Amino acid sequence: MNILESAIDTFKTMTDQDEDQPLHVGEVMGCWIYLTGLELAKATVQAAINTTTDHELKELLEEDLALGTSQRKRLYEFMIKEGISLPPASEDVPSSDPKAIPLGAKLSDDVLANELSLKIYSLIIRAAGIAAESIRVDVGMLFTQFQAEKIAFAVKLKHSMRKRGWIRIPPFYIPPGSTQPVS
Repeated sequence: MNILESAIDTFKTMTDQDEDQPLHVGEVMGCWIYLTGLELAKATVQAAINTTTDHELKELLEEDLALGTSQRKRLYEFMIKEGISLPPASEDVPSSDPKAIPLGAKLSDDVLANELSLKIYSLIIRAAGIAAESIRVDVGMLFTQFQAEKIAFAVKLKHSMRKRGWIRIPPFYIPPGSTQPVS
């Protein structure tokens, strides 16, 4: 993270140079789609918190919810400042007892963890794309920070999923004519 923080500090010195330049349509669309993703993720993570009885998974879900709240707040403020219309916000999911969810409707902890992993992955990819396509340095920096935060969280999640045998691993590749997987 120190390398990333140094890069971000360097970019911050260049930010003032282009903040008066209007956003291009791709930057606006990127902000709007990313905020929409965060809003939708909030509801699914809240529902997952209501579903799991696994203490470690619940802590990870709560950490992701807090990270999403932080990113939503920063992006919301940026979009308001820039005059960008906001996507509709998801309503908070009310708290419930995980033991009250009937079988057939309750998702397993491994499904919840993999769903969270997929959500994080999609937001990492989205943030990278927006950062790469942005012209304004402040937009690129904002989404580079979002991406770095999501990557740091994804590492913790992956460690927990591996430890519990929840991670979905594709089949190993064995080239034709070989008896050993390529390492």
